[in-house]
Amino acid sequence: MSQKEQKPIYQGAEAIIYQEGDLIIKDRIAKSYRLKILDEKIRKQRTRAETKLLEKASSIINCPLPIHQIQRQNDKNNTKIIMPFIKGKKLSEHLDEMPEKQAEDACIKIGQSIAKLHDNNIIHGDLTTSNIILVKKAEEKNKIFNNKYINSKINSQKSPFINKTSKRSLALVENSNKKDEQQIWFIDFGLGFHSQRIEDKAVDLHLIKQALEAKHFQNWEEHYKNILKGYKTSINFNKVLEQLKKVEARGRYKGH
Repeated sequence: MSQKEQKPIYQGAEAIIYQEGDLIIKDRIAKSYRLKILDEKIRKQRTRAETKLLEKASSIINCPLPIHQIQRQNDKNNTKIIMPFIKGKKLSEHLDEMPEKQAEDACIKIGQSIAKLHDNNIIHGDLTTSNIILVKKAEEKNKIFNNKYINSKINSQKSPFINKTSKRSLALVENSNKKDEQQIWFIDFGLGFHSQRIEDKAVDLHLIKQALEAKHFQNWEEHYKNILKGYKTSINFNKVLEQLKKVEARGRYKGH
């Protein structure tokens, strides 16, 4: 994987995101203020934790599955996550322009996906419309994995683990609903974690509500209502909503 071919598309406090063809490379940034040995340990641990979270989440909802066989060839420091590039549009840039019915459908699907994550005790930790990708047609999903470069990398390595990973990636394509004209994909689980706590699930919902108020203030109430409509599929819906009231009450109190 040549560094010259990599195009930086985003830099945050913790990582730089590169695009190389149909791949995304998330590389955690070294922190000069930390001891080198400690910094390497922290970055490795966080990369490993996010990778495991993505692996589990990708079996539950639409989110990118890390490609280990490419990652192992190109990540000597174990601080990178290499995954397919999701060909779509950031929901943050298009939600306000979408027809009412399409926006309603998208928000319901967001709620359903959050419910699936929470029912499997996965907290996203950074639920905003910038971390949600809208894929308009199901056939676009095929392009995510049906890429000559990715497949050549996969097929060039002979190992039971690699074949298993490849099959899982292809299964995401085969199991997609081809009649579904609009899919929702979640990205960036860098702040995610496992938790059974109702409080953590309530805070996750509070984050998406805050993001809607800030970015999509004209129709945020309708969007949020539709997200909750989808979230009703959660086995803990009532408990989380009750806890959410307490979370928001604490926020209002702090504001005064």
